[in-house]
Amino acid sequence: MRIRLAHIAMCPTLLVLTDFSAGANRSLKVAVNFAHLLEAQLVVLHVHRDSLLDPERFTGKLSGESYEATMRALHSLVRQLPVPALAEVGQGLLPDVVADAIRRYHPLLVVLSRPDAENIPDELATTTALQLLRSSSFPLLVVPPATTKMTAPRHVLLAADGGEFGVDEHGDALRHVLAALHAPVTLVHVTESATQHTAAQAYETVAGAGLTRDLPRVSTNHICHASPTQGLLQAVAAQRADLLVVLARPRSVWGELFHRSVTAQLLLHSPVPVLVLPVQNTPARKRPPRPTETDGLLYSI
Repeated sequence: MRIRLAHIAMCPTLLVLTDFSAGANRSLKVAVNFAHLLEAQLVVLHVHRDSLLDPERFTGKLSGESYEATMRALHSLVRQLPVPALAEVGQGLLPDVVADAIRRYHPLLVVLSRPDAENIPDELATTTALQLLRSSSFPLLVVPPATTKMTAPRHVLLAADGGEFGVDEHGDALRHVLAALHAPVTLVHVTESATQHTAAQAYETVAGAGLTRDLPRVSTNHICHASPTQGLLQAVAAQRADLLVVLARPRSVWGELFHRSVTAQLLLHSPVPVLVLPVQNTPARKRPPRPTETDGLLYSI
């Protein structure tokens, strides 16, 4: 069952997930600022899970609120937003409910908060963002729990691994978002040694995929670091960036170790929002040698 609070004219849409937590409220504020810039509407989605068969029913993770109380709470939340918005309450497992909303609304981005997992080993941590990346290939804007800046980004870092890739219509969505921000964009390329790929080569792969089209000049930054994750976080701090864009491609082997995924590490530890754009591996006849752990920003499924 869905709730539609108002009729909203056709315009770009951001799908925002909420569980009424403090972190979700912060991500909603971030989404509101993006909506202003993009002249977009919001669809605020809460997944209500009360089935006796739900695998998390006995874990303490499910809300004890009734469906009717949830509807009233979401209605109240959406009516206070300063941008056009719809509210929906979905029932079922979260990936399925989100996939259904994506099919119906075709949003530019799915916006969600990251739970605080700093005291949990990476190998044991799991987040909604990682669940959604495993079940679909859709752009996500993930807001960290400790973020204090909810305004629109003023400096964007775009991480690229130097390998060729392809994008579908979601690449157009990313271009639209970056152009609307009117913020400087710096492409960051991290390698273990200075003799490996250069930032200029990484820029060529990004430009070749069309992601720099309609953007002002994109600067580049080549960082030498044994850990691509730490190199990128170092760049975020040094350049005072407030948005990190990660190009995440699926690995060719299922079930690889979690800690080898740079995208997963950034989703768990970035101090600034992370915009994840899933990309496609290049065709086999054009595919470059598979990047090593220190070369790639690859999402491990």
